[in-house]
Amino acid sequence: IPPVLCQEQDVETVHGSVHVTMCGTPRGNRPAILTYHDIGLNHKTCFNPLFNFEDMQEITQHFAVCHVDAPGQQDGAPSFQAGYMYPSMDQLAEMLPGILKQFGLKTVIGMGTGAGAYILTRFALNHTEMVEGLVLINVNPCAEGWMDWAATKISGWTNALPDMVISHLFGKEEIHSNHDLIHTYRQHIINDMNQTNLHLFVNSYNSRRDLEIERPVPGINVVTLQCPVLLVVGDSSPAVDAVVECNSKLDPTRTTLLKMADCGGLPQVSQPAKLAEAFKYFVQGMGYIPSASMTRLMRSRTASGSSVTSLEGQRSRSHTGEGTRSRSHTGEGTRSRSHTGDGARNRSHTDTRIELTPNSASNAEQSSPKSMEVSC
Repeated sequence: IPPVLCQEQDVETVHGSVHVTMCGTPRGNRPAILTYHDIGLNHKTCFNPLFNFEDMQEITQHFAVCHVDAPGQQDGAPSFQAGYMYPSMDQLAEMLPGILKQFGLKTVIGMGTGAGAYILTRFALNHTEMVEGLVLINVNPCAEGWMDWAATKISGWTNALPDMVISHLFGKEEIHSNHDLIHTYRQHIINDMNQTNLHLFVNSYNSRRDLEIERPVPGINVVTLQCPVLLVVGDSSPAVDAVVECNSKLDPTRTTLLKMADCGGLPQVSQPAKLAEAFKYFVQGMGYIPSASMTRLMRSRTASGSSVTSLEGQRSRSHTGEGTRSRSHTGEGTRSRSHTGDGARNRSHTDTRIELTPNSASNAEQSSPKSMEVSC
């Protein structure tokens, strides 16, 4: 795959300047991929491990990629002037149409993590026509509860900002066991991020309002995402409950929940192979990049002998009540295995099989469609 040329520039928007990195050339007949990072990160530390991964590059060669850094979060960012009002989460979302216009992008597939996932969701709710699909990692659709807010304020007096950010990005299990990863990101937060600017971004995220999305009900007009959505969370991520909550508020016929075994707060860093594979199926389900062009990915999967199931094929079968549904409701299949730490979890390092089971929202709603839950 030939190297992709990237250009960096500051784009003026309705709520101030924002640093953007554009990789590749936009193609008029297909969306660009637009990324937005979490607090304590920028586009490099959040997404480089995924986008530099060979399997992911085979996918992204078909798209332009637009990386957005939240104001003041890019490498070497200067401090804002005294009295600067940092944009709210809603205002950060409203900066995105100006970025699309600047680069001549009509539509995007968004990929966001944490705060970035919230911003992209708000953008998609306000500008449905600009967003063809969303990959949301660790998304929290709810405003911060007052107990969380109080805990943040109190810990802010006693703990350093890096500790607060680390506990947002990573689960307790990771913090205690994966010392090298935590040390790397702690050093990045301390040494590479402008601390004043980071504090402003953290405060903006902690002041977010509820997205007020609801699962669609026939005959009732509700606010929800209109595009295909892939929700992603690691099984030991601090965001598991928030992502499951978000899943319950989205259209089940357009939503897939991917819960990764042996994975913590940053699946794009710790499990890039699985996320690249899931992203491949996601964009193929939207009608982009036929499988014939995915030579290396298919070769590596065939060579490993793993059986990879198409998201779309499994999805249509599960809605007819066949396939995996009966298994998941009897407590067998991949879901119970992955949560008990057997089966899928132990298998994940040697076999990148992606298995799909419908997401059992509640047994009282058996007749209604369920969104997909993927365990891998």
